[in-house]
Amino acid sequence: MEAAPKLDPMTEMALRSLHDIVLPQPVSRMPQTWGWGLLAAIVLVLLLTFAIRAIRRFRRNAYRRDALQHLADLEGGMTDAALRAQAFRKLAELLKRTALAAWPRAQVATLTGSVWAQFLGRSGGAGRELASLLDDLEYRGDVSLAVLSEDQAEDALRAARDWIERHHVSA
Repeated sequence: MEAAPKLDPMTEMALRSLHDIVLPQPVSRMPQTWGWGLLAAIVLVLLLTFAIRAIRRFRRNAYRRDALQHLADLEGGMTDAALRAQAFRKLAELLKRTALAAWPRAQVATLTGSVWAQFLGRSGGAGRELASLLDDLEYRGDVSLAVLSEDQAEDALRAARDWIERHHVSA
């Protein structure tokens, strides 16, 4: 083996005084000014407010989803002429139950006939076909309801679905 060359004393002293490379401190991910913290807090509060309102709206509209599910169950009865009269009566019952879920009982429970049809029109724009059908539904016999055409049944279902989805409950 070869011997390492002898360095002069000045070079040896300079080499002994060398240290490892000193790395700087890592950059903090925390905001450097209070404004960014305030902005983050405001965004967090807005997101929480939005989430709470969305959850409340979802819970508040549970009766609508339930009514739409029942309406989907009634569609099969509307296409069959033998079950059409019973389906129309259940449709009227479903609309009344939906209104009772949204409005105070004292305001809705006593409505019948043309007053009930006007209420449906005012609150959600129920179609004229549905309003005229519900106006005298309790006076019609099963035979007169069964002879209604399938198109009239589809129109009534469409109008009922529109009213359930779009009616507005005033505060």
